[in-house]
Amino acid sequence: MMLPCHNDRSSRLPKIRCRRLRQSRTGTAFVAVAALIFSTIAWLSLVFSSANTTQRWRRFKYWEGSPHSLSGSIPWSYSPNRLPIPPLSPRLESPQVSPRNRNLSERGNRKRGISVNDIVFGIAGSAHLWKQRKEVVRLWWRPLEMRGHVWLEEWVPPKETDDSLPPIMVSEDISGFRYTNPTGHPSGLRISRILTESFRLCLPDVRWFVLGDDDTVFNVDNLVAVLNKYDHSEMMYIGTPSESHSANAYFSHSMAFGGGGIAISYPLAEALSKFHDDCIERYPKLYGSDDRLHACITELGVPLTREHGFHQWDIRGNAHGLLSSHPIAPFVSIHHVEYVDPFYPGLSRLDSLKLFTKAMKTEPRSFLQRSICYDHERHLTFSVSLGYVVQVFPNIVLPRELERSEHTYIAWNKLGNPQEFDHDTRKSYKSVCKKPVLFFLKDVMKDGNATLGSYARVKAKNDLKRKVFCFPHSPPLQYVQNIQVVGNPLGKNWHLAPRRLCCKVNNTGDEALRLTVGQCEKGALSSFTDSL
Repeated sequence: MMLPCHNDRSSRLPKIRCRRLRQSRTGTAFVAVAALIFSTIAWLSLVFSSANTTQRWRRFKYWEGSPHSLSGSIPWSYSPNRLPIPPLSPRLESPQVSPRNRNLSERGNRKRGISVNDIVFGIAGSAHLWKQRKEVVRLWWRPLEMRGHVWLEEWVPPKETDDSLPPIMVSEDISGFRYTNPTGHPSGLRISRILTESFRLCLPDVRWFVLGDDDTVFNVDNLVAVLNKYDHSEMMYIGTPSESHSANAYFSHSMAFGGGGIAISYPLAEALSKFHDDCIERYPKLYGSDDRLHACITELGVPLTREHGFHQWDIRGNAHGLLSSHPIAPFVSIHHVEYVDPFYPGLSRLDSLKLFTKAMKTEPRSFLQRSICYDHERHLTFSVSLGYVVQVFPNIVLPRELERSEHTYIAWNKLGNPQEFDHDTRKSYKSVCKKPVLFFLKDVMKDGNATLGSYARVKAKNDLKRKVFCFPHSPPLQYVQNIQVVGNPLGKNWHLAPRRLCCKVNNTGDEALRLTVGQCEKGALSSFTDSL
């Protein structure tokens, strides 16, 4: 340790050593002060340099609009007093965003929820069927809100179109493409190109393309809610296979069927548009449009994302079994409505569809959602399918059995074997004493935030048999002719964690019955203990 210098004569430290020490300290202090002054001058020059200030301003504005910035998530509106932003230097611009879609890409990264206007519909149709099929499309199409076209093979007379329907487009000529399937029809080539032709229209601000047929009915609100679950900036292929096992075995269990609706994100549509025509030339032996589209999407390595609310409905006859046991998922679409019996007894097929879509629009989220009530004192089971039917069983039926679809229909290939279907089925009750009493929807209306549905009893052929052969047990609710069902609104994010609805019997009078249906309370355990 070095000893300090001082003026004490008694110190043994030589004077020359003290002098050198003072000089060293002075020099160190001088260097430190000089370095501080130099650093300050350099920093001030950097800050107040006009070139660097502009560059920093540009970098800040680039960060502000980037997908990782907080301010980029705010949908700023235009202000006339706002200063113009200097253009970015080439090295700061994103090389992968085309000018036409740059605004869309930036807006997508801000995670704004989509609306129906962000969707373009491509509806496959036929000119000679359009006169009757247009009435099906009219039931769900919103002319002032929605975008899309009906694609036909040729023009139809002007009287077959009006402003309440989507505009008509004529598909491009397909005669130059090969088609060698011996049982199909070349129209599959035309319909498979609807996505590409829709993309090439270059409509602005498109996030999703949704394909369907002219005999498909869409629940537009639920479609938007379902698509909001997914990232539209990624390649997404959404839909469901067929209900028919034979159809899935023939085509693919991983293919979305177009009649039930197919949702394709913008990036996937863009990728397909670049090679789709070359791709379908590699598959001349395929049957139709859906399998060609699936083949090309498979070449891109994009798998099918299944959503149970899309319904191809490859069935015929009485659809009661499927409607009354709808999956616990938002109802999105239904197909082949002309090949099944009217949904509601006593109505024509078109009038039945009108009531069906009215109920769908009145309670879009909860439409066809199911609930189960138990009346243990009367030994009754109530099975409710909102907007369609209330079934009253004269005994306690456990939920596991009611989850299965009653086999009231046949497959698209006209075979009735239960093994023809890719979903759970159960046989109809043979005993008249176990058959449910059916109350079908007659009307539905809004009641504040809730909906009020009126369900009327249907006179069955076996009512007399029930009275005679089921003695001493009286028919269930024999004096009740109408049931009112109050449907409470579902939460906005119900579809993210769906659960069967809960049900409560409010009135058990001899002639009146009222049920309340809605989301289960937190902590409810089972169908026997659930409450609203």
